[in-house]
Amino acid sequence: MIFLFKPFRINITFINQIIIKSYMNIKLLIARFLILFVSVAIFSCNPEEETPDPVKIEDVVKEAIVRSMGDWYFWNKELPSNIDVTQYSTNAELLNAIIFKPLDRFSYLTTREAFNAAFTGQASGVHGFGFSIDANENMFVSFVYDLSPAGQDGWQRGWQVLEINGKPIAEYKTSTGGFNFQLGPNEIGFTNTFKFRLPDNSEKTTSIPKAAFQTNSVLYKDVIQQENKKIGYWVYQSFRQTPGLTNPTRSQEVEDSFNYFIEEGIDEIIIDLRYNGGGSVAVTEQILNYLVPISASNNVMYTNRHNVERSNNNRTVNFNKNGNLNLSRIVFITSRGSASASELLINSLDPYMEVVLVGDNTFGKPVGSFPLSFDSRTLRENDVELVPITFAIDNAEGKADYFDGFPADILAPDSPSKNWGSAEEVRFQAALEYIRTGNTGARLLSNYFKPRWNMIDDFKGLEQEFPVY
Repeated sequence: MIFLFKPFRINITFINQIIIKSYMNIKLLIARFLILFVSVAIFSCNPEEETPDPVKIEDVVKEAIVRSMGDWYFWNKELPSNIDVTQYSTNAELLNAIIFKPLDRFSYLTTREAFNAAFTGQASGVHGFGFSIDANENMFVSFVYDLSPAGQDGWQRGWQVLEINGKPIAEYKTSTGGFNFQLGPNEIGFTNTFKFRLPDNSEKTTSIPKAAFQTNSVLYKDVIQQENKKIGYWVYQSFRQTPGLTNPTRSQEVEDSFNYFIEEGIDEIIIDLRYNGGGSVAVTEQILNYLVPISASNNVMYTNRHNVERSNNNRTVNFNKNGNLNLSRIVFITSRGSASASELLINSLDPYMEVVLVGDNTFGKPVGSFPLSFDSRTLRENDVELVPITFAIDNAEGKADYFDGFPADILAPDSPSKNWGSAEEVRFQAALEYIRTGNTGARLLSNYFKPRWNMIDDFKGLEQEFPVY
């Protein structure tokens, strides 16, 4: 049987009309769905729930601070129990309330940006100088950064400060014996006016702004020929890394200074730390490796000790001698302004060579810190950098607890009216005399005075490590 089929012709126009109509219906359906979705979203959302509560965020940050302190704080066993963070209006108030007060004068809060800037010498919102007083409480410029507004204006150590903003220095003295100089906020462009008496007895009045600039850690260096010895003199103001130098992190200023002393073939060195509040441990290690005797290379430099829970982070660092200096002793010039990394430098060398301190007792900070935002997402996201005490530092002989500072072997007063390297600068001359004669300073003791105020006491937290006006 044969079936015959009638040819079937497709109507293209009809099919196109169906497709177009279906497409339009789908578009209309999608549009209606979107309108319904947005309407539901608008009327179902509670704006108060969608907007973060600042108080709740602050409490979350405070709780993160408490957790980090419990994990990393060196004295974590001394933290209060059941801390109610809602009782504290600020993070700083909370931290101050929970630290181990008998020993901790050092833990602080800052931002990551500020921390990094300070440790690489990037100052901002300051004039770039220090103050010191003599036995009669006359005020002098104690140091000046080269690239700061003060340095660019020609200021020098030894200039006596007569007035600030038209007021005599005596009027800034407080009832506690300190000073409140009222220099205004740490803002770029903020200007103060200073009146000086210069070493030639002339007077100068000048106005300078606060600015941002790169600081220099080396304030002065020289080599003095004394009898048959070459003596290096190095005024080092802070242990700062040079920005951009890594592998290892180090200071180009330190490298250049010791290359200079090596080329000069020095026999002795005087290191002036009287205004050095501390800084980078990595840079301290760099300096130690230049100073340590050749025989002590590979021996223990120092050991970090953490709390019990973090004892797996304890580490011992050994010397790795750099350069060919082979010194048998170092004379340090110190004061209450010599703290933290300055004391680490002294303590680490003490087991291996004669260490002599001229000037005054050091500050007393045998413990160290590192920032904890690396271990807390909450702190990172809220730009809170917590820097509490996280470890103690033992030298090769286990010496670590010097919270009262290192006592000076030769007591000698600061003489800020004299510039660096001056034959009349008392501490410098006392150091030279000791190298020459072994004299322990009985003659100087009669002229010694202990100032009631040191510049380092005018600063707290991060600024105390790098104090500058």
